[in-house]
Amino acid sequence: MDNRQFDVVALGELLIDFTQNGLSDQGNLLFEANPGGAPANVLAMLRKLGKRCAFIGKVGRDSFGDTLARTVEEAGIDVRGLLRDAEIPTTLAVVHTFPNGDRDFSFYRKPGADIMLRADELDEALLRGTRIFHFGTLSLTDEPCKSATVRACALAKEAGALISFDPNLRPPLWKDDASARAAIEWGLARCDVLKIADNEIEFMTGQTDFEKGAAVLKARFPQIRLLNVTAGGDGSHSFYGGRHVFMPACRLGGVIETTGAGDTFCGSVLNFVLENGLDGLTDAQLEDMLRFANTAAYIVTTRKGAIRAMPERQQVLDLIARS
Repeated sequence: MDNRQFDVVALGELLIDFTQNGLSDQGNLLFEANPGGAPANVLAMLRKLGKRCAFIGKVGRDSFGDTLARTVEEAGIDVRGLLRDAEIPTTLAVVHTFPNGDRDFSFYRKPGADIMLRADELDEALLRGTRIFHFGTLSLTDEPCKSATVRACALAKEAGALISFDPNLRPPLWKDDASARAAIEWGLARCDVLKIADNEIEFMTGQTDFEKGAAVLKARFPQIRLLNVTAGGDGSHSFYGGRHVFMPACRLGGVIETTGAGDTFCGSVLNFVLENGLDGLTDAQLEDMLRFANTAAYIVTTRKGAIRAMPERQQVLDLIARS
């Protein structure tokens, strides 16, 4: 498996995040157009860590699509699987930032180009040539991208790739909670590596205690080998082989907004898996994994945007050494 062309191939949304950036002289909100989309953000972090990555998705044949394609390519991500839609515009998201740095999203996606990816448009060579395939649920909200995601996951799994899943729950994009839960359950049933946020584990299990919630998920989906829970400013948890490891968050202040933090964490974890595998991991290794991922995620919260905000490996290591 180590001889495959790519370390990680991700499928899903590539969009513009309009992030609040002050007020105009007239008191109107100003927004900065930041390239983003969770799967692409994950790959951007992995590229900073020297991994070979490719993206599969669709953007519009418009100026925003041009910006996104250029940004992803400049990040060193292979874009042969990135397609352009001549009729449907690039998906947009407005990020509403709260005083504590947390955020909410408003999507312009009815439809958006990302959901127009068809199963027959997939580059199967990419999916058969990767060590890890990563996806989330935004590509499961609508057809035809839902069928493309199902097909892509099956191809990668048949070829022996590890499957990585991040629910990335965005309630406004679902017609109801039941539809969102069904999609998340589908992903949970297929992944080897899971990154799930605190609100998402409560959404799926009804548990606010992470140990109890993780136990519920592991009982229902025993194929999950590494289950990580992110809890924002509190830190992160790793559940592996019946063991639980916790690492506090990096708290040095200066948080601007949290967009991309979870994706940075996810990319850091996948880098760890690529370098260490999933067999016989020790608590010390899991602690190192979480410490690096937490610190990388913190650095992103001190910057605007995601793809262009990812830290270098040495920046993360230097901050860990000073903490």
